[in-house]
Amino acid sequence: MKIEYLSHTADIRMKIEGSHLEELFRAGVIGMSNILKDGFCNQKVKFDYQCIVEITALDSTCLLIDFLSEVLSVSYTQKAIFCEVVFLDFTPHHTIAEIRGKKTQGFDEEIKAVTYHEADVRKNKRDQWATLIIFDI
Repeated sequence: MKIEYLSHTADIRMKIEGSHLEELFRAGVIGMSNILKDGFCNQKVKFDYQCIVEITALDSTCLLIDFLSEVLSVSYTQKAIFCEVVFLDFTPHHTIAEIRGKKTQGFDEEIKAVTYHEADVRKNKRDQWATLIIFDI
């Protein structure tokens, strides 16, 4: 799994990779959560909140963006940071996942939206699933 943050004005641009689609989605959640609360998922955390997220989309790119958008929404409504994803069902067009996280007093960075701009889930030259994600901050 690889997460790389790239500079971009007024937004945060994140490049993620995974050996399979599920790993790519997990990298997206961890990367986004580490933006919300700096480095939060890089430490040992005991989870005290979990919920089920179900998304259906036209393709894996839309599925990823919609999935991250839903996790972001739950983060704000529940005041929680999510670092673990357990997929109960996963196809390139549909997923049901249990997201696990920890309640928090606040966020270090506000993410307004997960955008579709530049997102394109596909295999790269190293046979890894990869995409760019741009967060509107």
